[in-house]
Amino acid sequence: MRGALRNYRLSSMSDLDKTLNLLQNKTRRLILERLVREPHYPMQLAELIGISQQAIMKNLRELENGGFVEKMQVASEKGGPPRTIFRVQEAFSLRIDLGPDLFKIEKRKLPSGGPLRLSSKLPSSVIPIAEQVSGRKKISVTEGVLHLEQLNTQLETLDRQRDALIALHQQIRGRISAAVDSDFENYSQRTMVHALIETPTIQPDLGLMAKELQLSEQDISAVMTRVRELVERQRSDRSGEVVAIDDNPRLRWWLG
Repeated sequence: MRGALRNYRLSSMSDLDKTLNLLQNKTRRLILERLVREPHYPMQLAELIGISQQAIMKNLRELENGGFVEKMQVASEKGGPPRTIFRVQEAFSLRIDLGPDLFKIEKRKLPSGGPLRLSSKLPSSVIPIAEQVSGRKKISVTEGVLHLEQLNTQLETLDRQRDALIALHQQIRGRISAAVDSDFENYSQRTMVHALIETPTIQPDLGLMAKELQLSEQDISAVMTRVRELVERQRSDRSGEVVAIDDNPRLRWWLG
């Protein structure tokens, strides 16, 4: 069976599922597009987007419950009671990679801190920009646009490099999938192998796998034992080496 299978880290997937559910709604995306520019009143958003204020409030509450936005009380310009205004509070990058032998969705939190604090993580070519804007609360539109153009150029370069890395990753994954298809005996074994490829440094949750594959605890242990034997045989066959193993019950998944 080709392609990545279900990721068994359910806690991260739960947060990811919530994010995807919130962003699949066009109205909520339009709201966020406005709020990233500046905070807005619900009535403003209703007028700009062209739907009722009741619908705006419903979507704002969902975004607030999801941690995307927060509300603040600000003084009324007309001297009345304070008014509620909303702004974006979470900063993250959502990445989706999909293709033959490739399926990955990842939510990455953006680093916090001012420009100089970010310097250690930035490419050397843009560190001068961080140094120029550090300590300044405001910069002019013309200066800001110049900096953003330079950053956009750098981002495009990095994106092209990332695209190439992902394509190479996909091709290697495809070759692994071809070996999995030919060397493993049944669906349960192939499912386990693909799941372990996804998280090679994390010991698998056999109970969760058993539930996913509708197998008993005894059966899933037998599958794991057989998979381990086949991995070791595959390594030996393809490397032309004799692989010596011991009876250690711990997973000897990737041999050195």
